[in-house]
Amino acid sequence: MANLKTSYLGIELKNPVIVGASNIVNNLENVKKVEEAGAGAIVYRSLFEEQIQLESAQLDDKLHEYSERSAEMINLFPNIEHAGPEEHLFNLALVKKTIKIPVIASLNAILKDSWIDYARRIEEMGVDALELNFYYVPRDVDFDGHTLIDQQVEILKAVKQNVKIPVSVKLSPFYANPLNLVSKLDKAGTNGFVLFNRLFQPEIDMDKEEHFSPINLSSPEDNRLPLRFAGLLYGNINGSLCSNTGIFTGQDVAKMILAGADCVQVVSTVYKNKIEYIATILRDLEAWMDSKGYKSLNDFRGKLSNKNVNDPFVYKRAQYIDLLLKSDEILVKHPLR
Repeated sequence: MANLKTSYLGIELKNPVIVGASNIVNNLENVKKVEEAGAGAIVYRSLFEEQIQLESAQLDDKLHEYSERSAEMINLFPNIEHAGPEEHLFNLALVKKTIKIPVIASLNAILKDSWIDYARRIEEMGVDALELNFYYVPRDVDFDGHTLIDQQVEILKAVKQNVKIPVSVKLSPFYANPLNLVSKLDKAGTNGFVLFNRLFQPEIDMDKEEHFSPINLSSPEDNRLPLRFAGLLYGNINGSLCSNTGIFTGQDVAKMILAGADCVQVVSTVYKNKIEYIATILRDLEAWMDSKGYKSLNDFRGKLSNKNVNDPFVYKRAQYIDLLLKSDEILVKHPLR
């Protein structure tokens, strides 16, 4: 039987399938099911500083709604300090106590001091590692991309200096050169990378002529992007590499490892196929390995990475020219109607 053990952020996992940050873990029963289904680790849902600030502001508004309406009411609603992330941290610690597999926390802050403060508090909950979710949407045409990168590198360094647990960085693909950013963060001491996070995209209801928020689940075709970057980064960084987005099956997991990933994160497949499907993913991965004669993940990790393939254009040009030259073949298989 194939050995599925792998190492991520210096942590030994029984297999490479990690359940990524999501609301799945809001229910402790779901957390137990994730462990029972065989997941190698779990990432607890992200703590967002924006959400904490909004909750604090809303609570403050309610507490002071009537504070100055009359002299008799000045002290009717005493000032209560908002609990901030206390509920999130409490639940995070509870998840850690409930299961035996590694628990990774996820953090998305705004200010440098907030990143440091929350990282310290998260570490106190006993988690095995921390994932910094460097989620950023450009809002200002005058904001320079170099400034953003410099800020994120400095945040990573500051967090690393203030916590002892391993720290990974989850990135979006929307940088001018994600490979360069990964290299800079790797040199700054990142223990690993998660590529890539799925960003919220606005949608418009054409009948109502208003915005709405669709469920942003991935599809299997989306895994080609993390596959490309796993193949390009394998052998070029010191940190661990975790592929994320569009990973649904055991064969998808095998593809990422062939490209060079140490592990994967799954979310959409769990929503679509239920938590128990994790066991199916692992069985299919084992079956594929057995059919190929692989005893461990190391036997084929990076086998089809850019470093180990003979064709230098597989990852760098994706054989686009060949596709154009074979356009007639494409039309035969997919005729225009």
